[in-house]
Amino acid sequence: MRSKRGLRHDRAMAIIEVRDLTKRYGGRAVVDEVTFSVEEGEIFAILGPNGAGKTTTVEMIGGLRRPDGGSVRVMGLDPIADPRRTKEILGMQLQESQFADRIRVGEALELFSSFYPSPVPWRQLMEELGLSEQERTLFSRLSGGQRQRLSIATALVGSPKIAVLDELTTGLDPKARRDTWELIEALRDRGVTIVLVTHFMEEAERLADRVAVIDRGRLVALDTPRGLISSTASRQVMRFRPGTPLDPDDLRDLAEVETVTDEGGTLTVTGSEGLVYAVTSLLARRQVVAHELRVDTATLDDAFLALTGREPETEETER
Repeated sequence: MRSKRGLRHDRAMAIIEVRDLTKRYGGRAVVDEVTFSVEEGEIFAILGPNGAGKTTTVEMIGGLRRPDGGSVRVMGLDPIADPRRTKEILGMQLQESQFADRIRVGEALELFSSFYPSPVPWRQLMEELGLSEQERTLFSRLSGGQRQRLSIATALVGSPKIAVLDELTTGLDPKARRDTWELIEALRDRGVTIVLVTHFMEEAERLADRVAVIDRGRLVALDTPRGLISSTASRQVMRFRPGTPLDPDDLRDLAEVETVTDEGGTLTVTGSEGLVYAVTSLLARRQVVAHELRVDTATLDDAFLALTGREPETEETER
């Protein structure tokens, strides 16, 4: 079986194994017995609202925090017991990554490359990430997108097999965000396994082979984006303007219809799976033409709402 990007899930090897992972602060579990595995070569998204426990989870995967329970293995290594070897195969870009304002792009990459025994040539990496023209530029003068690229570069300079990218596109404008998405896809195509932490539904739906939804510290779902959508968000919506008069009660009598509203002659019909066939069949029997017909398909936003009971966050809500 192949995912949307060609990953063979039936033969893929688990490169990260998380079992019953738990972290408590002040007696409260911020990560509560979370279990999942990440397969080699995939983009694995950890999705959830701010404060859900996503960052704490990946910090334990990277060995930056010690679990209070459960276990993590990265290519068979315990990140706490063997931090040096773990850092050689796992690069991290954290949400709060920051550099000194006066450091230049080239200086930062040269410094980070000195931490590894076999680093990627940092000028080559700088060119691949579109930062060559900024080699002498101070960090304080970089744009948001350029800062993110530098952060990715420092995570990759050690030539890791796995890259953990935490809230990579928060605060970026739409163009910079989509440019960053293309960069992540290019990394995956080079054979780097990506663990992507995000609270943006569109980002997870666009990039991820599989998605782990974490809410209030617990894993509430794990599937492909399409699998999450189809299993939790079956509600369908149709909008159209009848070419000839149509009694809304005729629509309400259909078993698949939940609600019908009329706004200035445009009908909005919501219902369960099979709604489109039921409504179009009725229109055909009544010889009613549907003008400006639109069918809204379910998205990961709908699945997230069904799983957590909360609306997805946007740029506006995070501010």
